[in-house]
Amino acid sequence: MQTIKNSLGQSHEYIKMFVKEGDTVVDATCGNGNDTAFLASIVGENGRVFGFDIQERAIFNTTKKLKDLNLSGRVTLIKDGHQNMDKYVDSPVKAVMFNLGYLPSGDHDLGTRPETTIDALSKSMELLITGGIITVVIYYGGDSGFEEKEKVLEFLKSIDQKRFIVQRTDFINQANCPPILVCIEKIS
Repeated sequence: MQTIKNSLGQSHEYIKMFVKEGDTVVDATCGNGNDTAFLASIVGENGRVFGFDIQERAIFNTTKKLKDLNLSGRVTLIKDGHQNMDKYVDSPVKAVMFNLGYLPSGDHDLGTRPETTIDALSKSMELLITGGIITVVIYYGGDSGFEEKEKVLEFLKSIDQKRFIVQRTDFINQANCPPILVCIEKIS
């Protein structure tokens, strides 16, 4: 039986539509390494993944996951904020994935912030090749994320429609602040 996937599952489906073996991609928020491993499996041995996180624990968790899956050789992990990706990524990219919020089961005070996220999104759009995609899963609710959600969504509305298509997907009948998926495709 087919069902509508949650925001994270939908982001993976979009990424699979755009990313092919040999591509260069970015995981802007490594977390526990799930998206990093997902991207590494798609780009294959000839592709490249750059993964960013500010937390040592996230880099450790991601390193372990990649090693366990034998995917380490195609990934460069960087303990730095995603807003600095342009200092490390030296070639155009096909996709960038963001999961906003905090590290699952981690310190809720160490999450993404609107200013650095907007800066990282701007840099991602410049690194992105025409025909590439950025996915942003916006987690909010509980004790964090409301300010980031509002500021990021406001920024996304201002993106030049002649250069990018921006799509927002919400689950409007779900309780407890369900994540929002935003996809940004570079068209020129």
